[in-house]
Amino acid sequence: MNAIDSAARLARPGVHQPGPPGTHITIRGLSKYFGGSILYSDFDLNLPRGKVTCIFGPNGCGKSTLMNMVAGLINPDSGEILFDGKTLKDTKIGYVFQNYREALFPWIRAIDNIRYPLKLEGLSDARCNARVQELIKTFDIRFDLTRYPYELSGGQQQLVSILRALAPRPEVLFLDEPFSALDYEMTLLIRDKLQEMFAATQLTTVIVSHDLEEAVYLADDILLLTKRPTQVADVLGYDAPRPRDVSNLSSPAFIAVKSRCLSIFQREVRK
Repeated sequence: MNAIDSAARLARPGVHQPGPPGTHITIRGLSKYFGGSILYSDFDLNLPRGKVTCIFGPNGCGKSTLMNMVAGLINPDSGEILFDGKTLKDTKIGYVFQNYREALFPWIRAIDNIRYPLKLEGLSDARCNARVQELIKTFDIRFDLTRYPYELSGGQQQLVSILRALAPRPEVLFLDEPFSALDYEMTLLIRDKLQEMFAATQLTTVIVSHDLEEAVYLADDILLLTKRPTQVADVLGYDAPRPRDVSNLSSPAFIAVKSRCLSIFQREVRK
């Protein structure tokens, strides 16, 4: 039983228990209402350190809402969210938005978008430049970062968004459907870049996905949610070594996990 699965089964309403060893994010008693309707109620969860967790579930179950509450973009109505026992204000996070066109600052160059969070931290120009060059090398960026965002392709803009999120060395990285606005070629490219990053950094990462194949391919753990009021339907692990490539998509292990996820998803949709 993995860390997420343990939390879903061990946590009891109203009882705030610490997560098992290896937990990075602890969620206890989380509740959220929209228009008087319950979305989450006494929701408990542990997310493991150094793993990629992909959130998948029926439309309207609150996948992005859950991630955005953890990331501090939406306030829960009640509950507690801790990162290694710390609150969000004491935790450094990175966030990659679904809509890259609105996420980047169009009036500054791509490279200055990447530098932006470093400048906010008060780093010197030399340290900012060194970190940006490190990211360029790691991601093998070959397009011109001195151009403005609107002069770049959609995939290039999303890569800039990812680099900006990673620049300040976050403790946790959040990605909200990062491929939904990209064509398939750019999706494959950015998937590969993220795989390399996961393998190199073991950064705790949370991804919301509406594509089951994508979720399994990227994840160490697939967090499957129920319909409203939303709870954990199940958590399945996929432990193929990283970096992964397209050959994983036809492997027996991948097909088995994807098939099990689909079965659970269909069960929840039909309820």
